[in-house]
Amino acid sequence: MTGSDVRGTLPEGLGDALRSTAEEIAAVVRGFADTGLPVPRSEWTVGEAAAHLVQANELMADLAAGRERRYGDGTPQSLAAANERALAEFDERAAEPLAEMIVAHTDAYLAAVERCATDGTGADGAAGTVTTPLRPMSREVLGSYLLTHMLGHGYDLARARGRRHMIDRTRVELSLPFLIAAMPRVTDATTTAGLTAGYAIRLWGGARFGVTFTDGAVTVAPRPPARPDCTILIEPVTFFLMALGRVDPWGAMARGRVFAWGRKPWLAPRFPGLFKAP
Repeated sequence: MTGSDVRGTLPEGLGDALRSTAEEIAAVVRGFADTGLPVPRSEWTVGEAAAHLVQANELMADLAAGRERRYGDGTPQSLAAANERALAEFDERAAEPLAEMIVAHTDAYLAAVERCATDGTGADGAAGTVTTPLRPMSREVLGSYLLTHMLGHGYDLARARGRRHMIDRTRVELSLPFLIAAMPRVTDATTTAGLTAGYAIRLWGGARFGVTFTDGAVTVAPRPPARPDCTILIEPVTFFLMALGRVDPWGAMARGRVFAWGRKPWLAPRFPGLFKAP
């Protein structure tokens, strides 16, 4: 099974991106002689981070196949607790088997999507809705979720090894369906309380969308509001890393990776803090 084998059942390029990302992460993992090394800015070791990827990829392959799996209730606290329980029940930490399983479970996801598309599993095949740790979503958005999750932890593992990460503009744009769908589900009630503001988010040379807060309640739309209070123009990889809490917004602005304007441009640095990644 390769990513191209599911072309026509997933958005163009997503299958290939999933497979190539899994293979690149596997190559990084295989390069560690000692998987007990710490991952930067994380409480996990390399072996624990890789084991988590194995388990998450297996979970998403099962969900795509229509198997019900309980894994927290979508809150950051419950997902963190579910992660720790799962790691405690899975003791593999050797580089080679973990690398193989990361790829194998990605292939299983792709096979499940293709099978659902061809045999009509669910009312609408590959586009059918499945229940995930972040509530129901289509198998297509689940694929974007899988890619986002792999890229985030792949970035961490690459940094731990001193290697260049595998995030690029194409992969960021393929992650957007999940990131946009997840935004209303991961807003931080303490930072959005009482907020009324409209944001236009524009990625350099690519996608754009709108995020509107009305007295703290959030709406995300594929088009920016007609008169946004704040327009944020951001380099795609920086957007992705900021969305996952890997880079600081002030540092990104200082490096010229983020620009903001509008009636209330001072709202820009506040934007990442309105969400809490699980």
